[in-house]
Amino acid sequence: MCGVIGLMGNEDVFRDLYQGLLAIQHRGQDAAGIITYNGRFHTKKGLGLVRDIFTPEHLQRLKGNVGLGHTRYPTIGGGRSEDAQPFLVNSPFGIIMGHNGNIINYPDLKKELFEKYRRLLNSDNDVEVILNIFAEELAKLKVTTLKPHHVYKAVAGVFKKVKGSYSVVAYIAEQGMVAFRDPYGIKPLVWGIRRDGLLPSYGIASESVSLNILNFTDIKDVGAGEVIFIDQRRRFHRKKIANSPHTPCLFEWVYFARPDSFIDGVNVYDCRVNLGRFLAEEIRQHNLEIDVVVPVPDSARDAAIEIARLLNLKYREALVKNRYIGRTFIMPSSGERQISVRQKLNPIASEFKGKNVLLVDDSIVRGNTSKAIIEMARECGAKKVYFASYSPPLRFPCVYGIDMQTRTEFIARNASLEEIARRIGADKVIYQKLDSLKKAVQLGNPRLKHFCGACFDGQYPTGDVTSEVLKRIEEERKLAQQQLELNL
Repeated sequence: MCGVIGLMGNEDVFRDLYQGLLAIQHRGQDAAGIITYNGRFHTKKGLGLVRDIFTPEHLQRLKGNVGLGHTRYPTIGGGRSEDAQPFLVNSPFGIIMGHNGNIINYPDLKKELFEKYRRLLNSDNDVEVILNIFAEELAKLKVTTLKPHHVYKAVAGVFKKVKGSYSVVAYIAEQGMVAFRDPYGIKPLVWGIRRDGLLPSYGIASESVSLNILNFTDIKDVGAGEVIFIDQRRRFHRKKIANSPHTPCLFEWVYFARPDSFIDGVNVYDCRVNLGRFLAEEIRQHNLEIDVVVPVPDSARDAAIEIARLLNLKYREALVKNRYIGRTFIMPSSGERQISVRQKLNPIASEFKGKNVLLVDDSIVRGNTSKAIIEMARECGAKKVYFASYSPPLRFPCVYGIDMQTRTEFIARNASLEEIARRIGADKVIYQKLDSLKKAVQLGNPRLKHFCGACFDGQYPTGDVTSEVLKRIEEERKLAQQQLELNL
């Protein structure tokens, strides 16, 4: 999971790129970068949060009315500045690119690029593979001016070679801006227009909220397998060049996206309210004596309010969040996550003391965060602590860009509900049903018929994730984690 934004405007775009990145900072907190263009490329990348990387000096240096911005979430490790996006190649034309996703066959493509094309990749970032393959496909065309059909052909070459999930934004110097979404549309991407000059400004981003705050309108989704090309004269071209079923990631609505965003036409807030409604019916069947409903802030709040309303229970904000601590799930190492939970959340003891408490969270992955929160509730004197997840049990590795790539990371894998409750210290654990999660999304957009829920059911939509691929990814993940721990 990462956040990407690309802008073609009528004046310098650095300030808007900065604001757009702040709006999608939740999608990645490891590193960020901006590259602008005004006849030459201007680059600033670094580790950490957007607000800490960029200074007023960069406003003066990063000139140009076109540019890309990116905020990075690492699926393996983190803390390497050379892995920060966007990336740049100087031929053909000069291309910059940023993406969100994860490439399954990255090692094979990296090897092919070096052995066949003599292209050395200097990072472990997937987008460098996509960028170099795209550059090679363009170079094959041997043209001096790109037309839409040239871009479509180059992206088709990417689709043919690159396996996995990816939403991509690129700018080709003096030619135009390009955006495309993998054939299954697993990761989100939207585009919009801002009429602020003789020519319209165009924006492309991972989430609609990033364009909303910049006053873009007519915001639409980039379709699965679709390519967008905005040429230098701001003429807009689009074409669907792949026909796989649109299969967006369910975890976007569960956790990743902001509640004020629309993902594939579905408002995230509305979806989470519906998830609360469906989960309330599950909870009702257990006939539990519950005194108070408490959300784990922030993502669970919308569902928890609906649960309390439907079950006629008290709702209390009894866990206070320190908003200057990052999202624990996307922190690079498990040690950082465990330490951060107590720094991030502090209980209001009086709301727990002597009560049967229903804690509501978006999911339970490794169980470390859930266990720590339950321990806090008991230390405050809670009589019983029930834990409800508005997503189904996570049991299978994700190979499409979520930092859960080994089987051992899932507390729910091969475990009963009673075993999960015992491991996290809850009196009972209640999960959402997968069909209810899909239904909650489809209520917002009935045209969505297929979903990537591989982390829930082990069904990988791209059809190329074999047991050998999973084993290789798991071994790579373990080695990377060991190396990270050695460097700490």
